[in-house]
Amino acid sequence: MPLDPVIQALFSRLPQLADFPMWEQSPADARAAFKTMCQFGAPPAGAIGKVEERKAESPAGPIPIRIYTPVAAGGGSTAAIVYLHGGGFVLGDLDCYDALCRTLANESGARVIAVDYRLAPEHPFPAAVEDCFEALKWVEANAPDLAVDANRIAVAGDSAGGNLAAVTCLLAKENRGTPAIAFQVLIYPSTRFGGLGSGRPFGSGYFLDIRTIDWFTRHYIPAGTDRLDVRISPLEAKDLKGLPPAYIVTAGFDPLRDEGMAYADKLKQAGVAVTAVEYATMIHGFFSMQGLIPMASEAIAAAAHAIRDTLK
Repeated sequence: MPLDPVIQALFSRLPQLADFPMWEQSPADARAAFKTMCQFGAPPAGAIGKVEERKAESPAGPIPIRIYTPVAAGGGSTAAIVYLHGGGFVLGDLDCYDALCRTLANESGARVIAVDYRLAPEHPFPAAVEDCFEALKWVEANAPDLAVDANRIAVAGDSAGGNLAAVTCLLAKENRGTPAIAFQVLIYPSTRFGGLGSGRPFGSGYFLDIRTIDWFTRHYIPAGTDRLDVRISPLEAKDLKGLPPAYIVTAGFDPLRDEGMAYADKLKQAGVAVTAVEYATMIHGFFSMQGLIPMASEAIAAAAHAIRDTLK
């Protein structure tokens, strides 16, 4: 299938979106550029029932979180989606993903709890992993105060956040099923550092560049660290049995496509219920471009409805 005509037109109008040299930037400059791109791609802020800023407690210090209560939440407890943002472990924050989280909350009927985990290179691996797992434990422990049903907690994330979502599920399994995760939503996740086949044909000119991935890797993974550690490359986990059911999204023109597909296949082989959805004409990052790509809102709604139906 060819690249979506909307994206073709977007790249023609804004070639820097297809080939932005992130790898030439400092982390500070790259973060500013990424925030500008997120703001440019976002739709006008949608209505939401309530937005609350909190801090999750952790041994490393407070973790900022943002809680989105959907418009139709009512007065009772709801399911929860702990959302872990993308950005290569170096970029991104709560504001960058505000529009996506609003849509996800309203379409799912669940409270979305977005986690502002520590970023590399100031805080390299395993800081992000530790923050996300601690935030998830905190949500479960504080479920009544958050008006959340502790038996209906999903973890979701895109790109690097998809990696972190997969890893938190593995850590919860190792921790004898605590915290209890009812569902995992992995949106074009990174699952193996070193990559798989789709990185070659789509590694340049489709928004996420192989050189940018290498730049992220250098900042995130300290020298001498085993890149096949399952907390970095969850695809390398030997036993995936008993993990939560999964909804895995891939994009056809994405250097991470094959990693997401491989993880979906490996989960299925382990007996995990998996819904794998490929948007064959899309690029990496399209979930964050609702204001530019109509398919983004449809894809977020589809994922949200899968969460709603699983956690009802």
